[in-house]
Amino acid sequence: QVQLVESGGGLVQPGGSLRLSCAASGSIFLIAVMGWYRQDPGKQRELVATITTQGSTNYADSVKGRFTISRDNADNTVYLQMNSVKPEDTAVYYCNAQGVGSYWGQGTQVTVSS
Repeated sequence: QVQLVESGGGLVQPGGSLRLSCAASGSIFLIAVMGWYRQDPGKQRELVATITTQGSTNYADSVKGRFTISRDNADNTVYLQMNSVKPEDTAVYYCNAQGVGSYWGQGTQVTVSS
């Protein structure tokens, strides 16, 4: 089993920055890919960004050039640096770990508003 705990969400103004963190614990050796997804009420959960243990990254087109995913394998933590945020980035952001199984964090709310 893998446990994921997100932190760093909150209220940010348009054009501002925010950094999300996700700490993994438990059977860390099961994890191959970690990532961030987001979900608005009434919409499907969508991919934001993923990163492999080797550091290969993948981004949704809507966040390319604005968001950066990174991973600290020593601390088993994945980060999402969000820059130049827009109101449409408002959502609950979920951390995900995939390997032998798929694991989700509890989610953290990000609200972009003036």
